[in-house]
Amino acid sequence: MNVLRKLEVEHEPGQTYSEMFLSNEDLKPVTKDKRLWRHRNFVAFWIADSFNVNTWMIASSMIQAGLSWWQAWICVWIGYGIVAPFIVLNARPGAIFHVTFPVVARTSFGLYGSLWCTFNRGVMACVWYGVQASIGGNCMFVMLRAMWPSVNNIPNHLPASSGTTSKDLMAFFLFWLISLPAIWFPIHKIRHLFTAKAIVTPIAGIIFFIWCIVKAHGVGPIISQPGTLHGPELGWGIVANLMSCISNMATLLTNAPDFASRASSPGAALWPQLISVPLAFSLVSFIGIIVSSSSNTIYGETIWDPIQLLNRFLDGQPSGATRFGVWFIAFAFIIAQLGTNISANSVSAGCDLTALLPRFINIRRGGYIAAIVGFCILPWKLLQSSNGFTSYLSAYSVFLSSIAGVMVTEYYFIRRGHYRIADLYSTHRDGWYWYTCGFNFRAYAAYIAGILINVVGFAGATGRSVPIAATRVYQMSFFTGFGVSMIIYLLLNWAFPVQGTFKEFEEVDLSSSESEADRDSASYSQEDGKKDANEYSVP
Repeated sequence: MNVLRKLEVEHEPGQTYSEMFLSNEDLKPVTKDKRLWRHRNFVAFWIADSFNVNTWMIASSMIQAGLSWWQAWICVWIGYGIVAPFIVLNARPGAIFHVTFPVVARTSFGLYGSLWCTFNRGVMACVWYGVQASIGGNCMFVMLRAMWPSVNNIPNHLPASSGTTSKDLMAFFLFWLISLPAIWFPIHKIRHLFTAKAIVTPIAGIIFFIWCIVKAHGVGPIISQPGTLHGPELGWGIVANLMSCISNMATLLTNAPDFASRASSPGAALWPQLISVPLAFSLVSFIGIIVSSSSNTIYGETIWDPIQLLNRFLDGQPSGATRFGVWFIAFAFIIAQLGTNISANSVSAGCDLTALLPRFINIRRGGYIAAIVGFCILPWKLLQSSNGFTSYLSAYSVFLSSIAGVMVTEYYFIRRGHYRIADLYSTHRDGWYWYTCGFNFRAYAAYIAGILINVVGFAGATGRSVPIAATRVYQMSFFTGFGVSMIIYLLLNWAFPVQGTFKEFEEVDLSSSESEADRDSASYSQEDGKKDANEYSVP
């Protein structure tokens, strides 16, 4: 028992085991002194997050799939333009009530029912941490090779089944190792890393962009390269690639309240995200598209990974200037991957794992757990082909889009902005979020329905023979999952109403205006949930 007590994170004295299961310092509403994210910080965050190799890879892989450069760019604009409003919608509860995703999920799925959603998103964050670290390892290898060409001659002592080589594993480990200190810093302080990254990485991206155009002898040959898809295949190819952009943001969309909870004002998490997401990701994707097309002109094949392209620049006898240019760009990509891993993965995993075991885990410890898991899953195997990687993205977005559909419906159509913060940390049976023994069956039914509509199409994506209609539904998995879960959740709440529903939209915490005696006397029945909002308004 003494060992367990030493492993516990800091918490208020005298808490019961039940209270320690629902709350710790990182799960409580963010205090005012830590709400330091202003408009410029969210802009810098999305600029920094967009300049990473993964965004580059998704856009460039569209050309490999048969689209022309302008068709691919249209997909990017539409995809990220569509997902930005969803990010803002899901971030709103965090910006208003200053709580993170695991706590917001309790409002719809229940105090204990939310744990599956939190686990689901936490697993995705751990996987993504490994994926981004693997890409960062590739950047590290190219940077080391630019300094010491002999690095490329390190003999391999690993079997082919490992999916990697000794030199690549060394580079991956070095990147993984230098990432560990960055996990230590709390969310409200790490914003300065994104500002620095937002300055350095765009410079490197523009240099890479211009360099490739010069090597391809102008823009003309790049622009004139036609796509290979036509007719219905082109239409559905655009849809599939558009959805890959949305799937790329599924994790950040779901856990949008995490960073919004640190917003200095609700507006700071609104317009900067709505504008920055499509603009920043589209510009980075454009650079990736042109560079990928340039590789076809330069080498006669499309190299969709920019790190592989940089590595090709070092083949033969490169000049000192070429080696320095490759070193600088690779170094910038290392910063890009480090910042992305912290912002999108370690922080998210930390928030999620904190909710799963708040007695022993906080955001910092959760981030280190994500780093360990990310190492153990052998993430480089996910990146061996563009088709496999994008299929993986689409598959997991099915689960996350259904969660997001329920959460958005709960906030905007069921509660209509009304919260009871105290009930989010209490197991009182009359609490709004207790539902049935801490689980909301309406949310789970809607969540499962959003997944089931895509199951047949998912089987087709794994290589099985399925009807073409199921394939088309699956190609729009984010919309079908989000839309079905939203409709089912609305219908179930109409058939089985919950307490605390409202007719008027007002973002207010009702627990702050009610004494404990008022709560004890307010034993709302399901029929009471249909009462007019005026009966529950704040005096």
